Amino acid sequence: MLYGDTTYSGTISWLTQGAAQIAPWRNSLAMALAFPGILLYGIALFALGRLLNEEGRQRVYHYLTAFSLTPWLCLHLFYIMLLYGFAWMSGNGYASAALPVSEAVFSHFAWLIPVSEVLMLPPYLYWSWLVLRGQSVLPWQMALVNPLIFYGLLKLLTLLMPEGAFRLAFTNGLMSESMVLWFGCILAWLYLHRNSKQLIAWINCKEN
Repeated sequence: MLYGDTTYSGTISWLTQGAAQIAPWRNSLAMALAFPGILLYGIALFALGRLLNEEGRQRVYHYLTAFSLTPWLCLHLFYIMLLYGFAWMSGNGYASAALPVSEAVFSHFAWLIPVSEVLMLPPYLYWSWLVLRGQSVLPWQMALVNPLIFYGLLKLLTLLMPEGAFRLAFTNGLMSESMVLWFGCILAWLYLHRNSKQLIAWINCKEN
């Protein structure tokens, strides 16, 4: 969604000249895709609970995951509404007010971001802690395969990128990109060890 001219004049770097030109249907599509996106995230995250070796730990992980999914939609809606409002005002005769209004709304509801992060982070921290302690079918080294670690690495990568629309868009999607890497690594490990007697025994135990 963030494309075009990356010039901005306020305190919010993603309220750019390019963002002011985002077509309304793009905002609608981005919001509509969030719902199946969160459902698929939920299916994948809950499925990972089967890799943990004790029902009590699985239950805690599932509760933390359920609580963490709500902020995903909340933050997505927050940003989409700001982008849509900024673009609409910029193109409908309120260009001079678009930036100060958007900044005022962002400032007023900025507390949503840290609160959402507090709810979003626990399942990933708990998951890594259990894997590190050997409480899953995965080796302890897989505790380093975590979306939060990927997020940090990708954030460092953005510092090496030249200024432009791609860098801004890439930065905006860091958490989703980190999740893709996390799921991909776990799928790769399961595939490479699909013939492992330990993994086969684990799967048979879960199914029974």
